[in-house]
Amino acid sequence: MKLAFVYMPVKDVQAALALYRDHLGLAEAWREGELTVALQLPGTDVQLMVDQEVQGDPPGAGPFFVVDSVDDFYAANRASLDFVVAPKDIPPGRYAAFLDPSGNVVRVMDTTKDL
Repeated sequence: MKLAFVYMPVKDVQAALALYRDHLGLAEAWREGELTVALQLPGTDVQLMVDQEVQGDPPGAGPFFVVDSVDDFYAANRASLDFVVAPKDIPPGRYAAFLDPSGNVVRVMDTTKDL
């Protein structure tokens, strides 16, 4: 498990870019259309991913970890973690989310579509 992103759901991607990119100087690493943009955090491999809030997604910012297989992670932890999003497809692979003991959303993804 490796931390890939600090996930930041936002109401307005352009306003978020005005702050994080234009004012704070974070460099744009990649984007997916106009609704998802990753910004490189200096001196790390971690990125800040600003993403337009989507109705039905669990609310809240938090970590986004990369695992080898979301389906394997889900199967191994289904009984012990409180999953709020079962594995589903996303552009690079698969994604799922669970709650930590304080109710924070922890997201996991894999890049199986890139293989």
